[in-house]
Amino acid sequence: MPGTGALWLETARQAEALGYDALLMPDHFGEQFAPFSGLAAAAAVTTTLHLGTLVAANDFRHPLVLAKEAATLDLISEGRFELGLGAGWHGSDYTESGITFLGPAERVDRLSEAIAVLKAAFTGQRFSFSGRYYHITEHTAGPVPAQQPHPPLMIGAASPRLLRLAGREADIVTLAPRTRPDGSGLILASVSSQATERKIGCIREGAGDRFGELELGAIVFAVEITDNPMAAAQALAARWDLTPPEVLSSPHLLVGTVEQIAEDLLKYRERFGISYWAVQDLQPFAPVLSRLAGR
Repeated sequence: MPGTGALWLETARQAEALGYDALLMPDHFGEQFAPFSGLAAAAAVTTTLHLGTLVAANDFRHPLVLAKEAATLDLISEGRFELGLGAGWHGSDYTESGITFLGPAERVDRLSEAIAVLKAAFTGQRFSFSGRYYHITEHTAGPVPAQQPHPPLMIGAASPRLLRLAGREADIVTLAPRTRPDGSGLILASVSSQATERKIGCIREGAGDRFGELELGAIVFAVEITDNPMAAAQALAARWDLTPPEVLSSPHLLVGTVEQIAEDLLKYRERFGISYWAVQDLQPFAPVLSRLAGR
């Protein structure tokens, strides 16, 4: 994350100039910028770039607070906001803040209730809600977002329970690595192509007849432009608990020449249905993005 406001705004301008569709911000404690104010600033210096969270941790905000933030940003950006949600996973966010770190199933159930509250709030109609985690009484939320019925809802997911929820509720499902139940880190090998197949199966279970309406995405953790992909794959394999062939077939780790990576992404779109790629650095992927334009 850029360390100054000026650098952040320049990043937003660059993303738009390079042809990226969206600029996304994570949501953790620490030194990084806050997502909603950061994205509002980015909206002010861009005109076509979509802006989103990848992803807003549900436990950090009451859903009525989140609904107001999201609707405000959608209006400020004139309908360019994408609301990415997650159940929360990083243990240090919870231990440092004192927020209760519920078990994985409970966090997903809590997110499910929050989504119901959010969708009701976005209508602008008076509503009540009574669940295990949230209780809303005769509330009329506002403002109403520019996009109706609500900004595109993205859910970042990896566990079967969360993937099924995403299949039921989301517009975009972004595939991520599995996380350790205690919040201590990622299960690195869960970015393999075999794991991706299993995850998409869970999404399909949750989505049922609406599966064809979903957009599937993936977080990209490495973009290695090289004429020697095997050497690069060997280096990545040691870091990701994979074999080199597994690295070369993972949609989360992109290795090869610009043309090879572009072809791989087209193959992943055909095989997995993934069309939304969330890269972490603008410049390394920019030549690939240019190669994919219109394809």
